[in-house]
Amino acid sequence: MLIFDPIRQELPEVKKILKETGEALKVDELREEAKALSEKTMEPGFWDDPEAAQSLLKKKSSLDAKIEKYEKLGTGFADINDMIELVEEMEDEDEAASVVETYEELKKQLEEFRLETLLNGKYDHNSAVLSLHAGAGGVEAMDWAEMLLRMYTRWAEQRGYKVNVVDLQDDTEAGIKSATFIVEGENAYGYLKHEKGVHRLVRISPFNAAGKRQTSFAALEVMPEIDDDIEVTINPEDIRVDTYRSSGAGGQHVNKTDSAIRITHLPTNIVVTCQNERSQHQNREVAMKILMSKLIDLAEQQHKEDLAEIKGDFSQITWGSQIRSYVFQPYTMVKDHRTGAEVGNVSAVMDGALDHFINEELKVLK
Repeated sequence: MLIFDPIRQELPEVKKILKETGEALKVDELREEAKALSEKTMEPGFWDDPEAAQSLLKKKSSLDAKIEKYEKLGTGFADINDMIELVEEMEDEDEAASVVETYEELKKQLEEFRLETLLNGKYDHNSAVLSLHAGAGGVEAMDWAEMLLRMYTRWAEQRGYKVNVVDLQDDTEAGIKSATFIVEGENAYGYLKHEKGVHRLVRISPFNAAGKRQTSFAALEVMPEIDDDIEVTINPEDIRVDTYRSSGAGGQHVNKTDSAIRITHLPTNIVVTCQNERSQHQNREVAMKILMSKLIDLAEQQHKEDLAEIKGDFSQITWGSQIRSYVFQPYTMVKDHRTGAEVGNVSAVMDGALDHFINEELKVLK
């Protein structure tokens, strides 16, 4: 069947890419490490330290998932030849189309797996802490910030990640002034870290009676969530903790008492707030964790090993050149200004279809 000719031509190169990806990932070493971790779980007293046990199991689960993906891809591509021979004997066009579809899906999974191997930064495997801030422009900019919050929430949910909004400063008319949320899951920070920057919206504003085209901006910060096994020491004298009454559209999740927490790191003037947990203690715990994430991210940027060395006022967002533009009128387009990647379906992007931009950025930086 002629329909299989492109597959026969491509398959050797595709299998070569899979092999090279496995070598880059060091799959054999991962198998040995997973085996060693499995043996540790059988040792007496494994659960004597529940936190350490959970951390080990989490690591083992991550290794097992990578190994399983690699082995499934290998089996899948190996089966393609057998499937082609069987379908050609049957001379069934519907089955032939199904084989082509299976092959294309395997190629897509291989590309995703290959990109995962590029996530080898220090914190790439961690969950991500994201903070959105509306730029100047009043209600239009705040509406744009809320649209971005929805976009990233949709992207995360489509990937099976959990989203936890820990602070939301909304507006009485429309939109949000700011939001801090955690995207929880394997490699969330690795995928999202390059989304950091200024995002630009061009559209005919629904808040402008004259129907004029308007440009709005919102800034996104992205930090790795710090694992519990990473020790971070913050001098108590360097922070100021304020409590205030929770507000906003949190419904039952916002406790209308003085349970909200605002922590200011005095040497850097970094401010972190949390109001969506059910108690002041929980809000403080989450706020401190986010502060640690911000400080470690800042230390990485400044190449400082000691957090005490970080000084200066970092409370202001740098509104430099935007990383991406989202155009609704007079035409529809989303363009990333770093990679040149473009998508015409702006509605799909706003519904969470961000992988094209994320993957192109990873390819550039590999």
